Amino acid sequence: MNPTTLVIGAGIAGLLLARQLHASGQPVTVLEKSRGVGGRMATKRVGAAVFDHGAQFFTARTPDFAALAATWAAQGLIRDWTSGPHPRYIGLDGMTAVPKRWAEGLDVRCEHQATAVRRNGDRWEVEIENQPTLVGDRLVLAAPVAQSLALLKAGGVTLPVDVESDLTGLGYHPCLALLVVLNEPSAVPAEGLAPPDGSIRWLADNTKKGISPGVAAAVTLHARQEFSAAHYANSASEVAALLLPEARPWLRGQVVSATLHRWRYSEPKATHRTPCVWLPELTLGFTGDAFGGPKVEGAGSSGLALARLMDRITANPNAADAATRSGG
Repeated sequence: MNPTTLVIGAGIAGLLLARQLHASGQPVTVLEKSRGVGGRMATKRVGAAVFDHGAQFFTARTPDFAALAATWAAQGLIRDWTSGPHPRYIGLDGMTAVPKRWAEGLDVRCEHQATAVRRNGDRWEVEIENQPTLVGDRLVLAAPVAQSLALLKAGGVTLPVDVESDLTGLGYHPCLALLVVLNEPSAVPAEGLAPPDGSIRWLADNTKKGISPGVAAAVTLHARQEFSAAHYANSASEVAALLLPEARPWLRGQVVSATLHRWRYSEPKATHRTPCVWLPELTLGFTGDAFGGPKVEGAGSSGLALARLMDRITANPNAADAATRSGG
């Protein structure tokens, strides 16, 4: 009988890992604290406007991810946004449409906030806020590393000293996303814009992108890392007062509304030396963009790498003895 796997985090890495394990016949349950799946592959509605407010696009530079992108394009989930050697892909109905499709057919439980994970014999127990405790044979932590370590600490789980030291050093940059509705079409290029300097890192008009036809312009502004860190606690009006004047060359007409979204774990400051971490002695894995690299492809590749390692161990349990504290 195949071992059961509990995955905490229904972002890019967690979902692709779960799909791979499910496809190979392994029971898997994914827990997500938010109302929806996808992590930073996120789309938000503000009145009549629709915004991709997290990841703006993704690329497929590796053969594995290029094959997945071709499948998603054939399914009508994504399209090319820009051409070139490495096209930028976007979701036809917003970036969140892609992970929503990944979640279909999986046991994904949203609004399930894990509060602690602990070992009980050779199995894992996951405590969930206002829900019964879940039990599984293996545990994969696909949340931001700081959150994963907090869950282990809450359950009294001790990691090997070298592993804990490595993981503790994986910090994240925040990102402030200002979502601006205009009463006239914007001057933002259809393919988006990355200003070379200033406090704004990225602008994209979601109306021109094709996902927000109900308004004249729905512009996503991403602030640079330094600005986001310095002003993370500021109110929406305070952030807007600082960013809108700088964005004015690309905005037209009047600002109808400006909504702030805070991404605390936007991008890893550094990437782990391996694409994932697997601890065979604990049947515990770590995956995400802090391992496979920033952006959608890095997170997804990390999840796939760990899933393949777990598949090999399931097919040949002796492989666990040869598995190092890494995967790929």
